[in-house]
Amino acid sequence: MTAEFKIDWDDTVLPFQLDATDTRGRVARLDGVLSGILKQHDYPEPVEALVAEMALLTALIGQTIKLRWKLSLQVQTNGPVRMIATDFYGPEKEGQPARIRAYASFDRDRVNPAGVPFDQLGQGYFAVLIDQGSGMQPYQGITPLEEGSIAKAAEAYFAQSEQLPTRFALTFGKSTEAGGNEHWRAGGVMIQHMPKASPFASGDGGSGAGGVLLAQDLVQGDDEDNWNRANILLDSVEDFELIGPSVSATNLLVRLFHEEGPRVFEPQPVEFGCSCSEDRVRNSLSIYSARDIEKMTTDDGQVTADCQFCGAHYALDPKSVGKDAAPVG
Repeated sequence: MTAEFKIDWDDTVLPFQLDATDTRGRVARLDGVLSGILKQHDYPEPVEALVAEMALLTALIGQTIKLRWKLSLQVQTNGPVRMIATDFYGPEKEGQPARIRAYASFDRDRVNPAGVPFDQLGQGYFAVLIDQGSGMQPYQGITPLEEGSIAKAAEAYFAQSEQLPTRFALTFGKSTEAGGNEHWRAGGVMIQHMPKASPFASGDGGSGAGGVLLAQDLVQGDDEDNWNRANILLDSVEDFELIGPSVSATNLLVRLFHEEGPRVFEPQPVEFGCSCSEDRVRNSLSIYSARDIEKMTTDDGQVTADCQFCGAHYALDPKSVGKDAAPVG
């Protein structure tokens, strides 16, 4: 894998549309982003795989949010992996990278190091949250984890909450470059059919478990034919095409969808990045009284906090935090 290829295609999301059908999509490849996320933690391999899948979904879904917006994905379960949380921060300005961060909360004694990653989740839900900034009401949508993968739950979310037929083809795993270290890579394609009007009549329930809407419930007639064809073509993708160095994102789209007239747009660079800061820690502690702060103070005479996403450690003077804090500086 050459450095030039990594600059061109790794840690990017490429939006596209298929001009011959009402289909849009994105291609994403993550490398340095996953390294930045996973090196902060000592996760068992199945947990790393789940975090890689969530980060890839976050990149594919997040590409459409506006500047300075924040997209968060969460999985909450009663299984060995209790929670996975990711954040996608839209760029501050056009042309700047978006930032992704992620972490998992799990019971190490219950995780099977050799087990199937999805089996570590148990029963739970998949949630999408969009923060549009100060003064705006956050959006939240939730769907059950019942389809055998986090990607399937994300597809059900789009069918149920957005009424957009959606498919993901994802792959992720450890890779070793010549003369390099083993590290995680991920690649995927997301497609969505853009219906002229929703054909679904509410109240009848969908074909998913518990009446959840699925993609096939939302397309009819010619739209159904176009959507089925796009799915068949997407099913032909190979793992090495999604994750390997030999096929560029544009060549992959031509190989998969050449008769559908693929047209690409400006790629979105992404990088690992965290929003934590000492000011944010101070702000989160500002609700506590002096007595509460005293209980939080360590034997060393400090109030400490660790960021679950990036591992940053903050040690603060207890007199400088809380409701009764003395001015800093």
